[in-house]
Amino acid sequence: MPVVPSPAAAYDYLIVGGGAAGCVLAARLSEDPDARVLLVEAGPDHRGVREVLDAAHWDALIGGPYDHGYRSAPTEHVLGRALAMPRGKVLGGSSSTNAMLWYRGNRADYDAWADAGATGWGFDDLLPYFRRSETRAGGDPEFRGVDGPMRVGPLADVHPIAHALIAASADRGLPVIDDANGADNEGAVYADYNAIVGPDGSFERWSTARGYLEPALARPNLDVVVDSRVHGLVVAAGVVTGIRHVVCGELVTTSASRVVLAAGALDTPRLLQLSGIGDPGRLVGAGIRPVHALPGVGENFQDHPLILGMNFRARADLGPVIGNGGGAMLNWRSSYAAAGPDMHTVVAHGSRGDEALHAAHDLSGNRVFALVPGLYRSRSVGWVRVRSADPDAAADFHPNYLADPTDLATMVEAVDTVQDLVAASAYAELSEGPITPVRGLSREEKTQFVRQNIGTFFHCSGTARIGTDELAVVDTGLKVRGLEGLWVADASVMPSIPTCNTQAPTVAIAERAAELIAAA
Repeated sequence: MPVVPSPAAAYDYLIVGGGAAGCVLAARLSEDPDARVLLVEAGPDHRGVREVLDAAHWDALIGGPYDHGYRSAPTEHVLGRALAMPRGKVLGGSSSTNAMLWYRGNRADYDAWADAGATGWGFDDLLPYFRRSETRAGGDPEFRGVDGPMRVGPLADVHPIAHALIAASADRGLPVIDDANGADNEGAVYADYNAIVGPDGSFERWSTARGYLEPALARPNLDVVVDSRVHGLVVAAGVVTGIRHVVCGELVTTSASRVVLAAGALDTPRLLQLSGIGDPGRLVGAGIRPVHALPGVGENFQDHPLILGMNFRARADLGPVIGNGGGAMLNWRSSYAAAGPDMHTVVAHGSRGDEALHAAHDLSGNRVFALVPGLYRSRSVGWVRVRSADPDAAADFHPNYLADPTDLATMVEAVDTVQDLVAASAYAELSEGPITPVRGLSREEKTQFVRQNIGTFFHCSGTARIGTDELAVVDTGLKVRGLEGLWVADASVMPSIPTCNTQAPTVAIAERAAELIAAA
């Protein structure tokens, strides 16, 4: 690796994007020895990259060479800030750069997909693929996998700040559960991660590139091209026949019988639009000739916003980072919840917040920890829209955080919930109290704090959703509506965002997609 395909080479399957979904697709589709498969990734190989393996310092990858470096459009809802939207640019994609939490949400999340027109994508339909994807010791085999490619589980050793979150939740009358990937995901739990203990005893990431792709690399029918930026699809008379992409500095065309976009919820719609697939009026406005009208491309953008900057001073040095700096999480219902948990928090060793927060407050040293609350059921919806026919031009990534007033109110309430948790007796010997924000703020001050400190949980989804209505982008078989030879299989197909980190659902989608595409 890298393999340089001949411009005349033709593949049975060409997968765009070697991320969480793309590695799964490449591994599963190449199990057929008669199928020739090409995986194209914009970033480099993951192997030998110590920063990717180093699970304890995953946040150092944000904004670095293995991150696409995308930023959201500034809006008044977040006080004109352009927010970092990290996306992995390396084999494994964001599974090689994220915080490694491994969750699938609630049964109701997926049953809502089926009820909205995504027939065959309910919880019972997806459960076999969730189980197939993982190896998780000690789980209920009705819900958990025992021999899948992804090695997942809780930390063997947990920091006292994480133990305290479990105890504080119980003290506040919130449920404590054994496994949030079991029958129910509401409550406090020791978190599952896709990570392992390495040969030197360190905590190592187990990405889809390690779990799925590496075991498949020796297959003669699988080619992988890295450092290859895709400029667009080749579309002729309603049929997608390949892609245009950069290989060793040259723009080439590679052909395939079936093209699968697995570039993620930001880049999949961007590539569709660059190829003339989307809303015709918007495409013309961006200087792109429309070739296929699909007005839903790039719409329905959903994410989980979070509050960075809820930092607390510990009474003593916290010692070394354990695992990824977390270890426990809590899913709970706000007063605005309709059904099931709509809020989530994780504990973090060290401070959290942007440069402005760190400039205004002393968050230095090893006596700082954070709780990071996020909104699971965001009502605010945005879009991804290209601005230009130039494939290197930045797209308009517009998540629209806090546009819905209920989202803002829920996040303001979360400030009090998190501070009440750390005020519980479980944290009495650990915490001196809050640093940012201080307790006793007025509602207006808390609202301002939330707007100043909103960020993303990196759970972009929904921009090429499954459905049957005119705004759906793919059908229930993940085939792009009205085109031949093109499928989408990544988080962009989610009709609505589930109440969890989106990594495990994306892997399950790719597992099922491989079967659907091979059978089409």
